[in-house]
Amino acid sequence: MKTMNTDRVENYTHIMEVLTTADKVYQALTHQIPLWWTEVFEGASSQIGSVFTIRFGDQIHKTMRVKELTANTEVVWLVEDSLIALPELKNQREWIGTTIVWEIEQNDDITQVKLTHIGLNPDIECYEICSGGWLQFLGSLKRFLETGHGTPYKK
Repeated sequence: MKTMNTDRVENYTHIMEVLTTADKVYQALTHQIPLWWTEVFEGASSQIGSVFTIRFGDQIHKTMRVKELTANTEVVWLVEDSLIALPELKNQREWIGTTIVWEIEQNDDITQVKLTHIGLNPDIECYEICSGGWLQFLGSLKRFLETGHGTPYKK
């Protein structure tokens, strides 16, 4: 019996169903980030311990370390560095130390993708901006998985 992890209750969570296989979701999260999130991608995201940086122009970047990989089931990233240099934010480094957990579960032709961003909660300053960003790029991920064409941030 799974017990509920109450630490995750207030964290940003989004669940979506995608008409694809768990393998394709896993590949998108480990090998194809530039095709759905941002074309400005450096490093690698395919092995435990790999480090990658994504950028959205000169003002926003995030560097993540791959902490866990369970093929077709789970991907976990730890945010090691981050800058969201928007004038409306006083704390522009709130993502540092947060953890991004992707859970993948296939049921017949549909795969459920659950994103939990541990540390991104309504109490932090960028919550509204960042949760909106997640919705945008989760939509791109879904489009990429279902049609082969995402809408990543372009240089």
